[in-house]
Amino acid sequence: MPKKLDFKNLRLCLNNYPTDWLFIRDCGGYESDGSYRIQGMTKVNEDLENKSLDFKKDRSGLHMFINKNEVFHFPLKDYYKGFSLAYEHIKPKRSFLGIVLDNHLMEIFFKGRINIKFHSWCEKPHFKYWTIDKSKKI
Repeated sequence: MPKKLDFKNLRLCLNNYPTDWLFIRDCGGYESDGSYRIQGMTKVNEDLENKSLDFKKDRSGLHMFINKNEVFHFPLKDYYKGFSLAYEHIKPKRSFLGIVLDNHLMEIFFKGRINIKFHSWCEKPHFKYWTIDKSKKI
Protein backbone atom coordinates (compact mmCIF):
# COMPACT_ATOMS: atom_id res chain seq x y z
CA MET A 1 0.00 0.00 0.00
CA PRO A 2 1.29 3.52 -0.66
CA LYS A 3 3.02 5.00 2.38
CA LYS A 4 1.29 8.36 1.91
CA LEU A 5 -2.06 6.65 2.59
CA ASP A 6 -0.95 4.72 5.70
CA PHE A 7 -2.98 6.55 8.29
CA LYS A 8 -6.02 6.90 6.03
CA ASN A 9 -5.91 3.13 5.42
CA LEU A 10 -5.43 2.43 9.13
CA ARG A 11 -8.44 4.61 9.94
CA LEU A 12 -10.55 2.86 7.27
CA CYS A 13 -9.63 -0.54 8.74
CA LEU A 14 -10.36 0.47 12.33
CA ASN A 15 -13.67 2.09 11.39
CA ASN A 16 -14.93 -0.67 9.09
CA TYR A 17 -13.49 -4.01 10.23
CA PRO A 18 -13.56 -5.68 13.68
CA THR A 19 -10.15 -5.85 15.38
CA ASP A 20 -8.88 -9.08 16.90
CA TRP A 21 -5.35 -8.59 18.26
CA LEU A 22 -2.55 -6.01 18.59
CA PHE A 23 1.06 -7.17 18.63
CA ILE A 24 4.12 -4.90 18.91
CA ARG A 25 7.71 -6.03 19.42
CA ASP A 26 11.11 -4.53 18.85
CA CYS A 27 13.30 -5.87 16.04
CA GLY A 28 16.18 -6.91 18.26
CA GLY A 29 18.74 -4.66 19.84
CA TYR A 30 21.54 -4.26 22.31
CA GLU A 31 21.41 -5.48 25.89
CA SER A 32 22.73 -3.42 28.80
CA ASP A 33 25.96 -5.48 28.73
CA GLY A 34 26.56 -4.48 25.07
CA SER A 35 25.65 -7.86 23.56
CA TYR A 36 23.28 -7.93 20.60
CA ARG A 37 19.88 -9.60 20.99
CA ILE A 38 18.62 -10.84 17.62
CA GLN A 39 15.12 -11.79 18.81
CA GLY A 40 12.58 -9.08 19.46
CA MET A 41 11.11 -8.35 22.87
CA THR A 42 7.32 -8.17 23.01
CA LYS A 43 6.03 -4.73 24.02
CA VAL A 44 2.26 -5.20 23.43
CA ASN A 45 0.43 -8.50 22.96
CA GLU A 46 -3.22 -7.70 23.50
CA ASP A 47 -6.43 -9.58 22.70
CA LEU A 48 -8.89 -6.95 21.46
CA GLU A 49 -12.09 -8.95 22.02
CA ASN A 50 -14.66 -6.46 23.41
CA LYS A 51 -12.03 -3.69 23.33
CA SER A 52 -11.58 -0.68 21.09
CA LEU A 53 -8.35 0.05 19.24
CA ASP A 54 -7.61 3.58 18.11
CA PHE A 55 -4.70 5.80 17.15
CA LYS A 56 -3.70 9.43 17.02
CA LYS A 57 -0.98 10.84 14.80
CA ASP A 58 0.48 14.21 15.71
CA ARG A 59 3.83 16.00 15.60
CA SER A 60 5.23 13.73 18.30
CA GLY A 61 4.42 10.56 16.31
CA LEU A 62 1.88 7.76 16.31
CA HIS A 63 0.03 6.93 19.52
CA MET A 64 -1.81 3.59 19.83
CA PHE A 65 -4.76 3.32 22.26
CA ILE A 66 -6.76 0.42 23.65
CA ASN A 67 -9.98 1.49 25.36
CA LYS A 68 -8.71 5.09 25.22
CA ASN A 69 -5.53 4.20 27.19
CA GLU A 70 -2.25 4.76 25.37
CA VAL A 71 -0.38 1.46 25.04
CA PHE A 72 2.46 2.48 22.72
CA HIS A 73 4.04 5.53 21.12
CA PHE A 74 6.06 5.54 17.89
CA PRO A 75 8.04 8.77 17.41
CA LEU A 76 8.16 8.05 13.62
CA LYS A 77 11.84 8.94 13.33
CA ASP A 78 12.52 5.63 11.49
CA TYR A 79 9.65 5.19 9.03
CA TYR A 80 10.63 3.98 5.56
CA LYS A 81 7.89 1.76 4.16
CA GLY A 82 4.13 1.70 4.44
CA PHE A 83 1.70 -0.88 5.78
CA SER A 84 1.31 -4.22 4.14
CA LEU A 85 -1.82 -6.34 4.34
CA ALA A 86 -1.83 -10.12 4.52
CA TYR A 87 -4.41 -12.83 4.98
CA GLU A 88 -4.22 -16.03 6.99
CA HIS A 89 -4.19 -19.20 4.88
CA ILE A 90 -6.19 -19.91 1.72
CA LYS A 91 -9.66 -19.15 3.19
CA PRO A 92 -8.81 -16.19 5.39
CA LYS A 93 -10.45 -15.98 8.77
CA ARG A 94 -8.17 -13.11 9.76
CA SER A 95 -6.36 -10.29 8.01
CA PHE A 96 -3.48 -8.33 9.39
CA LEU A 97 -1.79 -5.02 8.76
CA GLY A 98 1.92 -5.04 9.42
CA ILE A 99 4.53 -2.29 9.51
CA VAL A 100 7.97 -1.60 10.94
CA LEU A 101 8.23 1.78 12.66
CA ASP A 102 11.14 3.00 14.78
CA ASN A 103 12.70 -0.49 14.83
CA HIS A 104 9.44 -2.04 16.09
CA LEU A 105 7.15 -4.46 14.28
CA MET A 106 3.44 -3.72 14.68
CA GLU A 107 0.78 -6.16 13.54
CA ILE A 108 -2.91 -5.47 13.87
CA PHE A 109 -5.14 -8.49 13.31
CA PHE A 110 -8.71 -8.14 12.07
CA LYS A 111 -11.54 -10.68 11.99
CA GLY A 112 -12.37 -11.79 8.47
CA ARG A 113 -11.05 -10.51 5.18
CA ILE A 114 -10.21 -6.85 4.66
CA ASN A 115 -11.06 -5.98 1.09
CA ILE A 116 -8.68 -4.03 -1.09
CA LYS A 117 -8.91 -2.24 -4.41
CA PHE A 118 -6.35 -1.23 -7.00
CA HIS A 119 -4.73 2.14 -6.32
CA SER A 120 -1.88 2.60 -8.81
CA TRP A 121 1.11 0.94 -10.41
CA CYS A 122 4.33 0.71 -8.46
CA GLU A 123 6.20 -0.98 -11.30
CA LYS A 124 4.28 -2.06 -14.38
CA PRO A 125 3.37 -4.80 -15.20
CA HIS A 126 4.10 -6.74 -11.99
CA PHE A 127 3.85 -4.55 -8.89
CA LYS A 128 0.67 -2.76 -7.89
CA TYR A 129 -0.30 -0.55 -5.01
CA TRP A 130 -3.55 -1.42 -3.28
CA THR A 131 -5.70 0.49 -0.82
CA ILE A 132 -8.44 -0.47 1.64
CA ASP A 133 -11.92 -0.89 0.21
CA LYS A 134 -14.53 -0.05 2.82
CA SER A 135 -17.47 -0.64 0.49
CA LYS A 136 -17.54 -4.42 0.78
CA LYS A 137 -17.64 -5.38 4.45
CA ILE A 138 -17.63 -9.09 5.17
